[in-house]
Amino acid sequence: MNRIILADDQAIFRAGAARVLALEDDMRIIAQCEDGGRLPSTVETFRGSLVLFGSGLTGDKDALLKTIASAGSRAIMIAENKEEISPAMAAGLHGLVTRAVSGQDLVDCVRKVARGQRSLQRSNVNEMAAQDHVGARVRDRLTPKEMQIVALIVQGCKNKDIANQLSTKEQVIKNYLRSIYDKTGVSDRLELALFTLHHRILAEAAAKAGTLIQMKTA
Repeated sequence: MNRIILADDQAIFRAGAARVLALEDDMRIIAQCEDGGRLPSTVETFRGSLVLFGSGLTGDKDALLKTIASAGSRAIMIAENKEEISPAMAAGLHGLVTRAVSGQDLVDCVRKVARGQRSLQRSNVNEMAAQDHVGARVRDRLTPKEMQIVALIVQGCKNKDIANQLSTKEQVIKNYLRSIYDKTGVSDRLELALFTLHHRILAEAAAKAGTLIQMKTA
């Protein structure tokens, strides 16, 4: 059984990754962390594990990698889509994926690392953008209001919170969500958030919409 420590400060991505990995018979999430300060002690507690962690969770990545190595564990880092990873940092990792990773590619990476292999995903951001026809198509189909709702869903907001921020009623938000689900082909808010994060073009559009909401409510 592959024991996995899942550590990331983005709750939606962490929930999605846990959901994907938990479906595999040979994988078990033994601990989750959303705080980088707790991660070293968690690594010490669950030695000999696979540590899947977000690159933004901790500032001192070198120290974390040393802690993981001393615990007899293996490190898999989740990098931001545009983040540049130095050769020195990559050399200390057993696995590397970006937030745009598909569920199957994430599972494949974890399995390779569990077998003692290295699995470093090196994505060209410009190439990814050019090939993301699905993300571009969905972005163009969503109205500005729908995009704002997507942005708030990605942030983990509930329908009542979204209604308050957009100065409308909760039932109106539910109606919008039905339309968004139809346009994106997803069935619930978790799938919507994961779909958005997986398609960089759509994620960037949602981020811009979220920024506009913050400016209006500031």
